[in-house]
Amino acid sequence: MDEQTRDEGRPRDGVARRAVLIGAAGVGMASLAGCLGGDGDAPDPITIEGEQTCDQCTMVIGQHPGPVGQAHYADAEAVVGEDRPAQFCSSLCTYTYTFERSEAGDDPEATYLTDYSSVEYSIDTADDVEEISNHLEAEAFAAVEDLSLVVDSEVQGAMGPSMIGFTDGDEAEEFQADHGGELYDHEDVTSELVMSLMGGG
Repeated sequence: MDEQTRDEGRPRDGVARRAVLIGAAGVGMASLAGCLGGDGDAPDPITIEGEQTCDQCTMVIGQHPGPVGQAHYADAEAVVGEDRPAQFCSSLCTYTYTFERSEAGDDPEATYLTDYSSVEYSIDTADDVEEISNHLEAEAFAAVEDLSLVVDSEVQGAMGPSMIGFTDGDEAEEFQADHGGELYDHEDVTSELVMSLMGGG
C-alpha cells in the first residue's frame, strides 16, 4: 500500500494528511434523525479498545478500516447489557443501532463518530478498493450533530460504503470533490438511507 503526503492540506488518493485540529463546538441541538442525542450535559466520548467488538454486527472494531462510533445511554445496562457506551465498527452500524433503539424508546444521551478533521488519516488502496484509516482515541470523536458527512464515496470503511464525517465543512467538500459521494448533515440521515447503503455493500 503506497502513501504520499497531502499537499496544502487537500485530500488526494492514496495519501496521508494532518488536518488542523478543530474542537467540536459542543454537542449541539437535539437530533432530528432518530433522536441520536444532543444534550449540554452529555457524557464525553471514550477511547475504544482495539479488541472491542461492535455492538451491532460483532466484528472486532480495531481490525477494520473506516469511521467508528459510540452511543451513550442513561441506562446502559438495560440497552447495551453492560455499564458502558455502545461501540461500533462503522458509521453505518452506529446509525443502525441507534435508529433501532430509538424506535424502541431508548434515545442516547450522545452519539459520536470519527471526526476526520481532527486526525491524521490515510487512504490506502488494496485490490482496487480505497479504504480510510480508523481512529479509536477519544480525541478523534465529534458529536454527530457537528459533522458534515460524505456518504457513499469511493472510499470505504468496515462495512463497505461509508459515511465519513468532518467538523470542517470545507474539508468535507474537498473530500467529496476528490472521492465522490453526497454531502449530508446529520439531521438529514434516515434509516432508509442507512439500509440502502448496507444493502449496497
